[in-house]
Amino acid sequence: MANDWQTVRLGNFLTERKEFVTIDDFTRYKRARVQLHGKGIVIRDVVQGVEIKTKSQQFARTGEFLVAEIDAKVGGFGIVPPELDGAIVSGHYFLFEIDEKICLRSWLNWFVRWGALEEQVTARGSTNYAAIRPNDVVEFTIPLPPLSEQQRIVARVDALAQRVEEARGLRRAAAEQAEAVIGSTFKKILDEGIKRSDWKSGAIPEFAEVNPPSRNKINSAPSDLVSFVPMAAVDEATGSIARPEPRPFAEAAKGHTVFLNGDIIFARITPCMQNGKSAYARNLLNGVGCGSTEFHVIRPSSDVLGEWIHALVRHKDFRDDAAAHFKGTAGQQRVPQSFLEQKVILVPPLADQRRIVAYLDGLQAKVDELRRLQAATQKELDALMPSILAKAFAGEL
Repeated sequence: MANDWQTVRLGNFLTERKEFVTIDDFTRYKRARVQLHGKGIVIRDVVQGVEIKTKSQQFARTGEFLVAEIDAKVGGFGIVPPELDGAIVSGHYFLFEIDEKICLRSWLNWFVRWGALEEQVTARGSTNYAAIRPNDVVEFTIPLPPLSEQQRIVARVDALAQRVEEARGLRRAAAEQAEAVIGSTFKKILDEGIKRSDWKSGAIPEFAEVNPPSRNKINSAPSDLVSFVPMAAVDEATGSIARPEPRPFAEAAKGHTVFLNGDIIFARITPCMQNGKSAYARNLLNGVGCGSTEFHVIRPSSDVLGEWIHALVRHKDFRDDAAAHFKGTAGQQRVPQSFLEQKVILVPPLADQRRIVAYLDGLQAKVDELRRLQAATQKELDALMPSILAKAFAGEL
């Protein structure tokens, strides 16, 4: 740390503002939520005053430092952004005004995002309910250079952070565009297939079983079958069953959906269905797997490739059509079995299925590679910002 830098208490520039108001039942309010590990303040929801049980609340103001009484131990603090000016928080949050003649808000913000403040809170070692109080907050410390140096370093960090985000965005956009190409290509194939006399058209049950009876018959299964695939393990990016977790079949299958190699499984609930959370089951241990009861199962007949049905299920048009048939209350909507029993699909001759699926697989392989590069880039970029901030607060930037 440079000679003209100081280590100062947050209390040198933070002043608690404790001002409560009474909630009006007929007014709508924005409610703020503090993300953990210094990731900032975001909107929780917008609700009518009558829905807020605790009528004594605080209004947050742009640029204030907001601290969660309980979650401060896990980085629950940050600077209130402009879009949350006037948002309400309960008495379990502390609001502090920042004297920018001493410390820039952006300097404190980057210090928080670096994780250094969270380390100080954790170091106190207290885990009781009221571990963090306003008098605790003001005793934490921060390295503080002269104001002009804060401005210079913050400008440098802001510029580097923007480049990091641009890099994330470019790689993410490339993968999304490539994924869109697959969708548009498949749509063109289907549009051409409609004109072909050798392509068949009909409801799914003409080509496959929908939720076959064996889907729920587990008592007769051999005891040595040990393949359990929970819903969360369906990789919606690649459409494969990822990270299977072998467990004794009798234990794993109890109360779950059973599926076989060659089945197509997909989530029946929203938003999982809309996000394309589906998989073509293959290479299952002993040929059997089981997963959430919130799976639909489609079992193709011998003259239809599972990969072809899976391509149809993953396509945006299929998912949009399914969404139009959702049943249930908000948050609990599901694709009914009746939709699958009535949904009309196109099925080409087996030779064409193989050719088209192979072509789509080639495109998907390129997308998967982009996704892998995106994931690798994400890890690199995630590691980059902490190193930038470490240099910034050591006076080396």
